[in-house]
Amino acid sequence: ALALTSALSATLCAAPPPPAASTDLPVREIALFSSGVGYFQHEGPVRDNARAELQFKTAQINDLLKSLVLQDLGGGTIGAVTYPSQDPVEKTLRSFQVDITGNPPLADLLNQLRGAKVTLSAGAEKLQGTILGVEVRDVPGGEKSGPLKAAFLNVIATGLGIRSVAISDVRSLQFDDAALQAELEKALAALSAARDKDKKTVGLAFNGKGERSVRLGYVVETPVWKTSYRLVFGGTDAKPRLQGWALIENQTENDWNDVKLSLVSGRPISFIQDLYQPLYVQRQVVQNETYASVKPQVYAAGRPQAPVDAKAGGGAGYAEPKRGIVTGSYIPTAETEGPLPVTIYSADQLRRGADISSIEPTAETREVGELFQYSVAGISLPRQRSAMIPIVNDDIDAEKISIFNPRVERAFPLNGARLKNSVKLHLLGGPVTVFDEGRYAGDARIGDVPPGQTRLLSYGLDIQLPVMVEDVKSNQLITSGKIVAGVLQLSRKAVSSCTYVAENKSTRPKKLVIEHARLGSDSKLAETALPTETTPELFRFDVAIAPGRTEKFPVREERVLSEVMQLVDTSRDDLVLLVKEGEFPAQVRESLTKAASMQQGLEAGKREIAAREQQINAISEEQKRIRENLKTAGEKSEYGVRLLRKLNEQETTIERLQGEVLALRKKLETQQQDLADYLKGLNAA
Repeated sequence: ALALTSALSATLCAAPPPPAASTDLPVREIALFSSGVGYFQHEGPVRDNARAELQFKTAQINDLLKSLVLQDLGGGTIGAVTYPSQDPVEKTLRSFQVDITGNPPLADLLNQLRGAKVTLSAGAEKLQGTILGVEVRDVPGGEKSGPLKAAFLNVIATGLGIRSVAISDVRSLQFDDAALQAELEKALAALSAARDKDKKTVGLAFNGKGERSVRLGYVVETPVWKTSYRLVFGGTDAKPRLQGWALIENQTENDWNDVKLSLVSGRPISFIQDLYQPLYVQRQVVQNETYASVKPQVYAAGRPQAPVDAKAGGGAGYAEPKRGIVTGSYIPTAETEGPLPVTIYSADQLRRGADISSIEPTAETREVGELFQYSVAGISLPRQRSAMIPIVNDDIDAEKISIFNPRVERAFPLNGARLKNSVKLHLLGGPVTVFDEGRYAGDARIGDVPPGQTRLLSYGLDIQLPVMVEDVKSNQLITSGKIVAGVLQLSRKAVSSCTYVAENKSTRPKKLVIEHARLGSDSKLAETALPTETTPELFRFDVAIAPGRTEKFPVREERVLSEVMQLVDTSRDDLVLLVKEGEFPAQVRESLTKAASMQQGLEAGKREIAAREQQINAISEEQKRIRENLKTAGEKSEYGVRLLRKLNEQETTIERLQGEVLALRKKLETQQQDLADYLKGLNAA
């Protein structure tokens, strides 16, 4: 770090180097990543002080500023890297002495250059002097148009005083100040550079002596490179062949000539940060402090202050102001002396005080595969062109099969292949076009296949091998159970079975791969041939079928499930069903039977309460009708007396039913407590 600082200091403090000669640094090495970025390395010879220029798209400048690395391999030093400003062109133009923002007319342009020395020709007259300003006057027009407005340039001409020249008569005008002329040319150059907003020129400086090599590298966004394959099946004795192509695109501003190309499959962390856009900090505007005249004061009547004990706060008549931590707004007063105490917490203290116990990670982790690459030398590709590069062309272990999965196709399997990567290269996932004995057979897709691993691929429908799924059965059996503190822990066995029936209607033998969906990742096969492959979701079985033959392949699968039931919340009917269908030890069965009996008593009590409450509701509805009739008949009529007698009888019945409900509720509470006490300490196995 010290050596680097010293080198930079020497570079900055040294005398300016001689003008640098322009040099060309071609691309020599490229690494394209499947994550959408590419590393580009340029290298070439330079002599003495040299300068190189590279073209980039505007969108690539941020990546360039983040990743550019330069090396002078001959002991030279690295100069400044220059690039066009990203400021809006209007802001850039305003930074020059000559403001050409908004395409000003000549009159406005000259008016803003008041005081500049110029040499101009107007008609036959040639003047040299200083611009005084531009004014607009009325000049005679046509007979019908009336006076017209015309701009006149006022110049203090050398030896001639103030001369006024119509701008329309000016044939030529030149600024005598070379610096002002240069500013105008710079402004026009900035305006010209802003036209091509998608391309930027980056200048690189290398300072040193003699001939030497320099190198630079950077990472920019690039199109993702892709792969595609052709799988060719020949005759009976021919070995299957795999041909793989990499699809690359040169979307840079440079041609690739005889470069070393690496195609890398990996996911380096890459991001975009806006380093190109100038950032401006919003600053506070501070007004100059002004002092007003002292305002005449009006004093209110005072009141004598009781003296303060000197021991309690200094001398007599002086009260020590209270100190403390102030929350909210703080308004200083004349009585307050010194700063208020402030508690400062360190970042570590704040972190320790934060409660992060409830924060849980939400992202899922998964394996993304190994990092691997293809290297190809001598690649040439002009800018804005694409190419297919062969990366694999070799025999491969592949076997034609038919793949049946009823979730994909219910009646027929798919023509496919079991492909083993025997080419000793990592095969990146991509599309596969399959040819069978010189004919197009279909398209397939394949994932990443490391060397030595096997994958299936499918590319068409095999209508010569219909498959049916018969005798589909599924049920669950309770195999065991125990009771722990009133909780029934059950073990159930889920059993699923079916038979696959396949008929080979072709004249060739077929190998059928059956993909059987598993009940779960922990399911087991019973009374079934071992699978060829197993995944967490599937069992794969290989079945050989001769021409004209029909084969049946039965599959039986079992899975053990665990279940927990709170007996206090289980109904009597469910308990009876468990006792009837489950295979339990005698102690567990007896305990469940007793719990069912107690639940039966609870349910009977609930039904009795509900029946009486229903009677009460029915009588109450009837009483509403009687009271309405009583209003019409009157209480002293014969019919009214009869209604009053009936209301009295109903009230007696309601009181009796309410008493019975109260007694039944107390009984039900006792039964519920008895059941809870029984189950609380119930353990059986």
